[in-house]
Amino acid sequence: MRVSLIIVCGLPGSGKTTHARRLAAERGGVRLSPDDWMDALRVNLWDTAMRARVEALQWVLAKDMLRAGVTVVIEWGTWSRAERDTVRIEARELGASVELVYLDVPVDELWRRIQERGREDPPITRADLEVWSRDFERPTEEEMGLYDG
Repeated sequence: MRVSLIIVCGLPGSGKTTHARRLAAERGGVRLSPDDWMDALRVNLWDTAMRARVEALQWVLAKDMLRAGVTVVIEWGTWSRAERDTVRIEARELGASVELVYLDVPVDELWRRIQERGREDPPITRADLEVWSRDFERPTEEEMGLYDG
């Protein structure tokens, strides 16, 4: 079986963690989540500079694992096409297949899930979700065609 990078893409509350955990278990892979690392380091989840550094470090580690033949599941949200293109191209250069799992969930359901889990501190607001939903670059059919599986 060819080594894979699996990108789990979506807004907060879309189910990225649930899907990423399941995929890592099913495929014998390793899941990389900035939220997990930031929690472990007791860093504010909203510290965007720290999140960028954690994701950059995770990407270095992910590429090492792909070179070693380990399937990697990243759940960074990957809100922009440019971010998804970068990891897809770099992983392919390492000989990995690349899959994109896009979790498209309506804002009302995202809001319900976020309120139910009560995880974030400070909490996500409904207004945050509305803005993020507008800012998120949803994968097009053309983009989805660039991925394996």
